[in-house]
Amino acid sequence: MTTYDERANLSDLTATADRVRRSVETVIEGKPEVVRLSLTVLLAEGHLLIEDVPGVGKTMLAKALAKSVDCSVRRIQFTPDLLPSDITGVSVYDQQRQEFEFKPGAIFAQIVIGDEINRASPKTQSALLESMEERQVTIDGHSYELPDPFMVVATQNPVEMEGTYPLPEAQRDRFMARVSIGYPNPEAELQMLDVHGGVSPLDDLRPVAHAHEISKLVEAVRGVHVSEPVRRYVVDLVAGTRNHPELRLGASPRATLHLLRAAKAAAALGGRDFVLPDDVRELAVPVLAHRLLPVAQVQLNGRTAEQIVADLLRHVPVPATNHREATSRPPLYGRPPQRGY
Repeated sequence: MTTYDERANLSDLTATADRVRRSVETVIEGKPEVVRLSLTVLLAEGHLLIEDVPGVGKTMLAKALAKSVDCSVRRIQFTPDLLPSDITGVSVYDQQRQEFEFKPGAIFAQIVIGDEINRASPKTQSALLESMEERQVTIDGHSYELPDPFMVVATQNPVEMEGTYPLPEAQRDRFMARVSIGYPNPEAELQMLDVHGGVSPLDDLRPVAHAHEISKLVEAVRGVHVSEPVRRYVVDLVAGTRNHPELRLGASPRATLHLLRAAKAAAALGGRDFVLPDDVRELAVPVLAHRLLPVAQVQLNGRTAEQIVADLLRHVPVPATNHREATSRPPLYGRPPQRGY
């Protein structure tokens, strides 16, 4: 049974998340599914990769999310000459005290915006590996904890564009989800001309949630229930990528954890304290596709990893037992699961 405290936590979560969502949507018009996915990743303790062509608002989305939460924010502009120490920090010898002093790098913030991450060399990109997975940085044998909450929101241009490097497989696997913003529809673009034509909407954006509120919401998401059939469904989907004839690299066990955590966050945002198979299905493409590597012939035929994941969703059996759980444990606030990822 759901306790009163759990109901209160979910009530706080949905109210706070709605404030953040509305704040971001004042900047990013006409893309509610993209904003919702960003919030899902934040509450699931993940990192977000925003990939699209230049000029569609990738950096604007990252900055709007960061400015909507009252926490420390640092931006890293990735360039070919960026060094790993610029990100992680460096030990400098203090002659007065005759000892080394650690100077933190740009990674020491609660929300880190990595702009055009694939314009830096693979060596520099790899400087993020430890911090994104273990939430710490090790310099000269000493480990330094990163603040809580901690989230990396990175943007990148498509690999085929000039001056870009492909992200290493280990780097892509540390991003919980990848999202593409896409071009706005004509109505949203017309509204953008009115809103963005004079001043940037980021100038008027004010925090609507505090970092400690986000930490409490993360704790509430951790308590969301996942039944055995749904957990098995997550495992079956990920396992299906590992022996798929069109893939030379399937999803990792980390992908399984990320898909489960994201589904729990999506359920909580929907006002439920349990996960439905629909939550998993809606997140499977953004969580799994960017980790997969199709074989060469599949790439030549123009078939994408997103299409392969969509095929898996059609063929992997959906558990039916969870419907009985949904009947016995209805949504707390009568909200149906939202669609649109």
